[in-house]
Amino acid sequence: MSSNDYRSEEEILGKAYDAKLMRRLLSYVKPYKMYVIFAILLNIIVAALGPLRPYLTKIAVDDYIFNSDYYGLLYISLALFGTLMLQAVIQYFLTYYTQYLGQRTLYDLRTQIFNHTQRLALKFFDRTPIGRIVTRATNDVEALGELFSSGIVMVFSDVFIILWILAFMFFMDIQLSLVTLSVLPALIYGTFLFRKKVRERYRDVRLHLARLNSYMQEHVTGMSAVQIFNKEEDELNKFSSINNDYRVANIKSIFYYALFYPSVEILSSIAVGLIIWYGGGEVIQGALTIGVLFAFIQYTEMFFRPIRDLSEKYNIMQTAMASSERIFKLLDNETFVKNPENPVKIEKVEGKIEFKNVWFAYNDEDYVLKDINFSINPGETIAIVGHTGAGKTSIINILTRFYDINKGEILVDGINIESVDKKELRHHISSVLQDVFLFSGDIESNINLAKEDILPEKVAQAAKIVGASEFIESLPNKYGEEVKERGATLSVGQKQLISFARALAFDPKILILDEATSSIDTEAEQLIQKAISKLLVGRTAIVIAHRLSTIQNADKIIVMHKGEIRETGNHQELLAKRGIYYKLYQLQYKDQELAAS
Repeated sequence: MSSNDYRSEEEILGKAYDAKLMRRLLSYVKPYKMYVIFAILLNIIVAALGPLRPYLTKIAVDDYIFNSDYYGLLYISLALFGTLMLQAVIQYFLTYYTQYLGQRTLYDLRTQIFNHTQRLALKFFDRTPIGRIVTRATNDVEALGELFSSGIVMVFSDVFIILWILAFMFFMDIQLSLVTLSVLPALIYGTFLFRKKVRERYRDVRLHLARLNSYMQEHVTGMSAVQIFNKEEDELNKFSSINNDYRVANIKSIFYYALFYPSVEILSSIAVGLIIWYGGGEVIQGALTIGVLFAFIQYTEMFFRPIRDLSEKYNIMQTAMASSERIFKLLDNETFVKNPENPVKIEKVEGKIEFKNVWFAYNDEDYVLKDINFSINPGETIAIVGHTGAGKTSIINILTRFYDINKGEILVDGINIESVDKKELRHHISSVLQDVFLFSGDIESNINLAKEDILPEKVAQAAKIVGASEFIESLPNKYGEEVKERGATLSVGQKQLISFARALAFDPKILILDEATSSIDTEAEQLIQKAISKLLVGRTAIVIAHRLSTIQNADKIIVMHKGEIRETGNHQELLAKRGIYYKLYQLQYKDQELAAS
């Protein structure tokens, strides 16, 4: 991915606060609105308890210390201790409920993203990097976690604290309050400037982080290529450069934080100095009490703390807005293979397949299949051959409705597949692909895919029929043997046999074999061929073959070239025509002769 691609993706910052996005985010909080209301009420109480303490200090000084009232001082001290304990207890419940709210909301959002992603058509995944999708469900959702758990609700705490402080200050002395707040214009200007500069730096940090993550993911995935070509030093230098850009961007961001927070402290100290200067003079003249002066100094220190916190909340809000926009961009993607409004039910599939004048393109009208016509009777096996890019795999992609065709019809038992529910259609079709995908888990779960009605007995029977049971039974844990990511601990042939057992366990009426023997050795191929012969019994099968020797017994062979059907017939008929199939066969026959010699 180019730098411009990163920038276009990561520069989605929009406004620091977007009302439309916020309304949409709040819809995820709606099911838990009682928790939000309860948390806000707790916020109002806990926000009042903090500013209450300086006021109690003022009473202690003016009413009890100056009057030498020991018992009064004891009572007010107990009251101060009581407010501290009450604040601690309320703060515990507030923290618990806000975190609970955040985690429940994140759970719902992640679930929605995963569910939505599963329903997207393969066309979406063709042009979208997997790392980007994973980032949406992890990093971006986590960024919203701070907003839900400590942003939306906790921002009320800072606002209420400021309001309570102002209320107590103006209640005690209006003039001294105005003197204290005289530093506010400088604080507001500094905060505005800080937000602007941090926003610019934040954009750069996100950009360089995206480049760092993508580079790391790509090169860890392709580590074998890096090592075989001795590219470690070159790739390290490139990574160091990207890593350095990220470091510099972070340091620039830290600079503004390092400047802002001391500036707030300076303004706070100036405010305290003004209180001592003006308030002290008022005390000397008898217009103000010492208790009020003490309380104002405490209020000043308390007043600037939520101001700093609000600046931090701004960064949380900015991160959340950027992340939410990227998440909603994914959730709003409508790249679906849509189901019909009133799907036709297929009571019992016989396995007859018909392609009628089918045209298909992945992009606009750049057709990869052109006017395709053929039919397969129930129980027949047809093979599709041709050079790379001829359109072989595209045929199975549209038969399984991973993509919709542009023109024409595809019929199963005389019913247009576009009028059938996708899940019901795919329930009757199984595929065995060249690149077998195994999930982390055990062998049994990779055969039954956690389908409850495929019992262990059926799994073992399917494995026995296709010849997979021999190697499975030799494993220490047999069907419970752990399967690593993508089946890393198994050979290609073993993975292929597991995929055959999986296909048989699901007992489809239509079977698709896509280059199922192209990447295995001759010995493994013989085992696989035995499995295929057992698997094909009683099923309609489409076999996409690279090795022509494996499809000589097919009922019909379709030869494709540049998206068109050029030849049709059985093995002997096609050889007699001396056309494309004959040339392909001759090329492979010569290759085999050379290999044998």
